[in-house]
Amino acid sequence: MTDTRAVLLDIEGTTTPIDFVYTTLFPFARGRIADFLAGCDAGLLEALQREHSADANSPPAWGGDDREGATAYATWLMDRDVKSTALKTAQGLIWEEGYASGELRGAVYRDVAPALRRWESDGVMAAIFSSGSVLAQKLLFRHSTEGDLTPLLSGYFDTTTGPKREADSYRCIAGHLRVGPGAVLFLSDVAAELDAAREAGMATRLVVRPGTAELAEPGHDVIRDFDGVLAGA
Repeated sequence: MTDTRAVLLDIEGTTTPIDFVYTTLFPFARGRIADFLAGCDAGLLEALQREHSADANSPPAWGGDDREGATAYATWLMDRDVKSTALKTAQGLIWEEGYASGELRGAVYRDVAPALRRWESDGVMAAIFSSGSVLAQKLLFRHSTEGDLTPLLSGYFDTTTGPKREADSYRCIAGHLRVGPGAVLFLSDVAAELDAAREAGMATRLVVRPGTAELAEPGHDVIRDFDGVLAGA
């Protein structure tokens, strides 16, 4: 691992408790989605409607410029935890208002900030790859419980880069970071994501946090915090 030049981080279950996402962020957006879509710009509605038209999973009906239909579809996507790019954009904009008002603060595990500072000191970049929008990622780390961590992050990647379970997404990220895939360590709590990163040539670690179910055969080396990751790199 001495050749590692970048650490790529998942968010849910890796830097941030899954409970924060599902019991704080998602309900916050759900309670405001109707009002948001009633006043949002046409471009976002068009993106959501394009996804609706291409959705083969029998979504609720939506025709024309029907804001109620948009809300019904967005709610349907949230009920199924679909990784919709348009929905993630809408959620990020709703959360932006919540962070700005102080109603929201981004939860991160206490070992995250010290690790980010250690990696920066050692000349190792840190970046984020999450299904949440880039805006949502930046907001979480800018308004985190450990202070503004964005100066310690060199890049943010979401599903516009590609699916998290496809190797090409990780090759693309390495290219954006201007390093070879073999110089990147990817940390995630999802084995299928780690499989894709390893196929791309990255090193991997499966993050097992308190309350996370452990796999009988994880297929990746397991870590329980960031304390020893690249220590002394």
